Amino acid sequence: MKLVIRVVIVIACLLLIPFTAVSTGAMKQRFADGPNRVFSGGPLIAGEIHTGEDPDWSFVNTIPTIEMQLLEPSTSRRIWTVEHEDKLYVWSGYMNSMVGRLWKRWPVQAERNGRAILRINGTRYERELIRIQAGDELDGITAAITNKYPSQTTRATVEQGGVWLFEAAPRRN
Repeated sequence: MKLVIRVVIVIACLLLIPFTAVSTGAMKQRFADGPNRVFSGGPLIAGEIHTGEDPDWSFVNTIPTIEMQLLEPSTSRRIWTVEHEDKLYVWSGYMNSMVGRLWKRWPVQAERNGRAILRINGTRYERELIRIQAGDELDGITAAITNKYPSQTTRATVEQGGVWLFEAAPRRN
């Protein structure tokens, strides 16, 4: 019986090591300038704030991900983005699933307060995330998404709420 208890304690301790390492990494990243590949990060601090006219956003179609921070709460994450007809878009999938709704809180937060900062190639852009739920423009936007990424995003998935799509428009102060 003592052997079984010792084996259980050893196994529990061995399982606790990776859990503690992952938890520590996640907590530490919350105080960092931006996210890493796995964990959300703190506010985006480094990088010049873009002023003036919007750039030609087509350059984002060659970038796999960008960094995005909502102002409320001020956490940042890596996210997919695409340009379509001179506008910038971000989105979140799996929003109809329980796991998606628990895991991805930023879309609900962005719908409440869409003020965001995007950091792309070291430059920060102040933006307003505006949710798009319907409209003919969805055909072109979702085509741009599926051309860039291995995504099943369609107009129907956006209109049915499975994908929450946002235009990253210039901020209205």
